Amino acid sequence: MSALTLTEKLAILSDAAKYDASCASSGAEQRDSRKSGGIGSTEGMGICHSYAPDGRCISLLKILLTNFCIYDCSYCINRSSSNVRRARFSVDEVVKLTVSFYKRNYIEGLFLSSGVIRSPDETMAELVEVARRLREEENFAGYIHLKTIPESAQDLLDAAARYADRLSINVELPTDEGVKRLAPEKRPETIRLSMAALRSKIEEKSEPTLRTRKRQRYATGGQSTQMIIGADATPDAGILKASARLYGSYRLRRVYYSAFSPIPDASSSLPLKKPPLMREHRLYQADWLMRFYGFAQNEILDGREDGMLDLEIDPKLAWALRHRAMFPVDVNKAEREMLLRVPGLGEKVVTRIVETRRHRRLRLEDVGRLCHSIAKVRPFITAQGWSPGGLTDQTALRDTIVSSCEQLSLF
Repeated sequence: MSALTLTEKLAILSDAAKYDASCASSGAEQRDSRKSGGIGSTEGMGICHSYAPDGRCISLLKILLTNFCIYDCSYCINRSSSNVRRARFSVDEVVKLTVSFYKRNYIEGLFLSSGVIRSPDETMAELVEVARRLREEENFAGYIHLKTIPESAQDLLDAAARYADRLSINVELPTDEGVKRLAPEKRPETIRLSMAALRSKIEEKSEPTLRTRKRQRYATGGQSTQMIIGADATPDAGILKASARLYGSYRLRRVYYSAFSPIPDASSSLPLKKPPLMREHRLYQADWLMRFYGFAQNEILDGREDGMLDLEIDPKLAWALRHRAMFPVDVNKAEREMLLRVPGLGEKVVTRIVETRRHRRLRLEDVGRLCHSIAKVRPFITAQGWSPGGLTDQTALRDTIVSSCEQLSLF
């Protein structure tokens, strides 16, 4: 067999990296112009978008060092028993690709993950070497996100944290039972210990030293994790409970939810089905409610006996429809915390409402100019000259909101 070219490796290892959730295009129809002629593709990967520690949206080269792996996790397309085309970058190739793409202004950073080859330490050492060479030899000041291997030695994880902006240690699945059943070679307790050690080090290094009065560089963008959803039977309530626990225990910047993708291999013990992309999207929305809107994990799904999020409407609207007795709220008097629970009002809109009402009373038209969808907001608020009357309690309110919020044709 002839050796793969760099272009062939890039095609294989950028596509293999799409299963690392940091910037998935959830919900998109799978289209590829290479199969039918034309331009564009929703399937191809390689350059993705993520957010830097300061909130900027940046373009990243997203690749695996290799898709060879000694582990045989049932849900992973790159598991050892999977019949996929394999490739492996050298450290030199990843460094050159990153610098070349950066100089062409294609990217602003690197997202690098890998299958485990030979041993966790050997693989982690190569990941660290890529980051070290970029920083020390190429003077690369762009963003670097490394997926780390929890079984690797602490000195390697420390080195990774010195060079990378953000580190990820994957919890894999929502429950320990799921990990033990579907990824028996991985140990949940080892993953948790590594995440706890990383959190401790990040907090320690964030304090200025007595001698220099400066903070030491150590994963300044914090740590994140990835959770596969749909590979086992854990309901959304269990997933959100696991996420809340992770945020509280390890002060994560993000939990990334990755919809389980069907394994095109007859040897898999998992059911072949379409990945639950809308479910992934709803989990991200629920996660956002916990992180920025003051919702407790257990109240997002209270009243839902099946423990699953409604796939047809967003979690905040679903919650409001189940708690209509709390509405409508007066936009001119309500506390910020209650305004954040109004469907259709985001953080920035609520901030502007609170600032504006210090100077004058708001009418419904004023709120409409601030938010994206007044149809979703109208039944849940009162304003100067506006009261929804019996609209809030209408039986068909859900259907009315859904139909009014459908995307109209541009032509």
